[in-house]
Amino acid sequence: MACVWGAVSAALDSFVIIIYMDLTERVTMNAEAALADHQYASFIDVLTGMGLLHNVQQWHNGRVQYLDEMMQGGPEKLLKVIEIFQQWAARRGLRREDLPPHASFIPKPPKYHTASRYPVLEQAFRQHFVSPQLPEKKLEKLREKVNAAAPATVFSIVKESKCSQCNLELWKGDLLTMQGNQPWCMECADLDHLVYLGSGDAALTRRATKHSSLWAVVVRFSRSRGRYERQGVLVQPEALEKAEEECLADADLRAARQTRDAERRQVEDVDLAARMTEKIRELYPGCPPEEARRIAAHTAVRGSGRVGRSAAGRALDDHALELAVAAWVRHRHTRYDQLLMSGKERANARSEIREDVDGVLDRWSILEEETEHAKAQAPAHSR
Repeated sequence: MACVWGAVSAALDSFVIIIYMDLTERVTMNAEAALADHQYASFIDVLTGMGLLHNVQQWHNGRVQYLDEMMQGGPEKLLKVIEIFQQWAARRGLRREDLPPHASFIPKPPKYHTASRYPVLEQAFRQHFVSPQLPEKKLEKLREKVNAAAPATVFSIVKESKCSQCNLELWKGDLLTMQGNQPWCMECADLDHLVYLGSGDAALTRRATKHSSLWAVVVRFSRSRGRYERQGVLVQPEALEKAEEECLADADLRAARQTRDAERRQVEDVDLAARMTEKIRELYPGCPPEEARRIAAHTAVRGSGRVGRSAAGRALDDHALELAVAAWVRHRHTRYDQLLMSGKERANARSEIREDVDGVLDRWSILEEETEHAKAQAPAHSR
């Protein structure tokens, strides 16, 4: 019995080592991609590239309160990612800059970026490892960006309240801001001279907030989604007038630029899909050409959050594309979706169809001619 348990323990240790090595490869790959792209790498870059942090732009825009609301992976895995990331930075000789992640809207104590208040994770979100070649001016801009003070947050309330200073009754839809833990009306908070600009016109909002020396973000709590959602901004009247004049003056120019940008992005996406198709055919020569094109077109969709749109995927990294192909096979060539629909847990469903996925990938890894030749050479009794 002791021998059996020893063998099981050794097998488990080997399995853990394999997982850790795979995790090391993924962390390193995405950290290197971030460093090559903007000469520094952050914990957010790594998590996003690995697919463990999704839609981070929603946090930047204030649509999600805490970063870890969008994270996948348990504490043990995240701790290993942090450890590997720091070891990679040490090997590369990078300089560490502890900077708080920047969000344009933070309706929470700015000290915290995780709902769990987990100190190690909180600290990791501030870590930026900077290339020694990064110019000092660019580093200073990075510091200014992440240290910029967040604008005031104003709440469009969903239930009645009362100003703690003047006892003004506030009704559903009215605006208030929080000073400490106390609600203040717009007049008591000295924000009543600002005008409201609703969301929807990014250029107008950007210019209005740029020209306004004082501005605030207006949010409302969504009960259905369980989070605050941005509604618009409050800006100075003269800033809004100036922004409107500027937008009116160059409306045709911006429309033409948007058209050109859309056409450029379309060309880039077509080119990326074509290069992905070629790479997939290199990795899986037995994959039917038409299916390789469909896989590339699917995984390269802009804004999809799929691995093909990650920094590693756009760089045609082997591991990233292997993950994309495996995901395609899982959904298109197995019962995986039906198992999920029947209520089976994701991990159990994946375990159940793993052999089917491996079988398809094994067939695709070999040219069809080679397979036929191998069958022809096999002894008759083995066919």
